[in-house]
Parts: sequence; structure tokens; C-alpha cells
Amino acid sequence: MTTQAEMQSTIPTAHAHAERKWWHYFTFCEDHKVIGIQYLVTAFFFYLIGGALATAIRTELATPASDFVSPPTYNSLLTLHGTIMIFLWIVPAGAGLANYLIPLMVGARDMAFPKLNAMAFWMVPPSGLMLVLSFFLENPPQAGWTSYPPLSLLTGQVGEGIWIFSLLIAGTSSILGGINFAVTILKMRVPSMSINQMPLFCWSMLATAGLILIGTPVLAGALILLAFDLLAGTSFFNPTGGGDPVVYQHMFWFYSHPAVYIMVLPLFGAISEILPVHARKPIFGYQAIAYSSLAIS
Repeated sequence: MTTQAEMQSTIPTAHAHAERKWWHYFTFCEDHKVIGIQYLVTAFFFYLIGGALATAIRTELATPASDFVSPPTYNSLLTLHGTIMIFLWIVPAGAGLANYLIPLMVGARDMAFPKLNAMAFWMVPPSGLMLVLSFFLENPPQAGWTSYPPLSLLTGQVGEGIWIFSLLIAGTSSILGGINFAVTILKMRVPSMSINQMPLFCWSMLATAGLILIGTPVLAGALILLAFDLLAGTSFFNPTGGGDPVVYQHMFWFYSHPAVYIMVLPLFGAISEILPVHARKPIFGYQAIAYSSLAIS
């Protein structure tokens, strides 16, 4: 006769792990939960830095005179604040939430590409540190978070070059994460879960991954061409050499307009999971919400 202890021993323990020490979350690891927490902690760290920069900006604007920071320093504060809040806070925070939840929701043991997942995260800290340290250079980036030419070509090669390189690293991380999310959702679901039975958070992250994979390479291309103008003297966007700055604006906003939805779609998905639990009723209009997420992207 089977005892209760024997029955309990046969219960699958997917995603069960030995108790971790706090320092395990600061090591190289392929576990999706650890990487998700690493993303969230890192994103919150840069959120605090971005908030401190915002405080400095508002302190300067409290009086009409430039009595807190100089105009060039104010431009640098504004540039770093905008860049950090978008590329190092909101986007990585969404990636952290997705890393933690997606394998649990689709019944996978881990993300589709665990090593790629770890690589994507470990690109974020050096990217952010490079960006923050560029503020202390003699010529820090001062062209705003959009870095429109020709202004970005006139504010100093070193600081602007580091800004570009930092964003290229963050963009590469975002692309690797988008590939991982899409493959995990589409190919790693348990056999009993059809695509029309996925949690709505997975639908929102699938739409987000599509936006990342379509928009981020265009931004990377614009930044590479801008780097050539800045460092090699080409004239892709430099009007003095026959370039067109508006082309850069089109390429930048080809990513940055969808980036609004890259930031907000994961939150839509999370809300769609939280509300039915507290309402104690199934979500109304599952298919409409799922397909509208794709339609937005």
C-alpha cells in the first residue's frame, strides 16, 4: 500500500532549487529566476541614479539663474537622465519580469537559450557603468537622449562616442533577450498548452519581442552611422558634408516610437494576469486582448 510520503516523493518539483545565498544573485548563472532578479535589481539601481539626476535637474530649474550647475553640466544631466530611464531602467525591468515568469507560465524548465540569457544580462551593467562614467569626462555627452545631429557631432568626440557605444551594447542585450523570449514562448510550451491557451503576459511579451527584433537593429544602424560621422569624418547625417540629419531622426524614431510599447506592453500583460486573480473571475475577452497586443506591435 502506497504511503503518503511515497506519494509526495513522486510529485514533480519543476523549478525547485536549493536555498541560495544572497551572493549567488551576483554571480554568473544560467537560471532564469536568478537572471530575472539580477535584471530587476540592476534596473532599480540605475533607476536610483536616474532619479538622482532628475533631482539635480529640478534643483537647477527651481530658480531662474544657473546657480546649481553650469549650462553644459545641465545638458549632460538631461542626456544621462533620459538615456538611463529608458534604456537602463524600464526596458531591463520588463526583461527581468519576463525572465522570471515566462518559463513558469509555459511549463518550461528554463529559457530556450540559458547561456544567451546570461550573456544578455551581463551586457547591461557595463553598458550602464560606461554611460554613468562618461558624465565625469572633460567632454561628456550633451546632445540629449535622442542625440540628434548636427548637435551630437559638436559636443565632443569622447563623451558622445561612449554614449553611442553604451547604447549599442544595451541594444545588443535587448535583441538577445527578444530572441530568447520569442523562442521560449513559441517552442518551449508544454504539449498540452496551445498558443490560444497561453497566459496573456506571454502574449504581451511575444508582441514586445517582435517590436524589439524589428526596431532595435534600425536604431543600432543609426548609431553606427552616427559613430562614423563622429569619429571617421563621414557625412551620413552631417549637413556640412551633404548629409541629412532628418534621416537619423527617421531611423531613431523607427525604434523609439515602438519603444513606448516595449515599455508598456509587459505591464499590460501583468495587469491582465493580476486582475482576474483578485476579481476571482476569468479574464473577459481573452482573444481580443491577446490579438490586440499583437495588433499594437
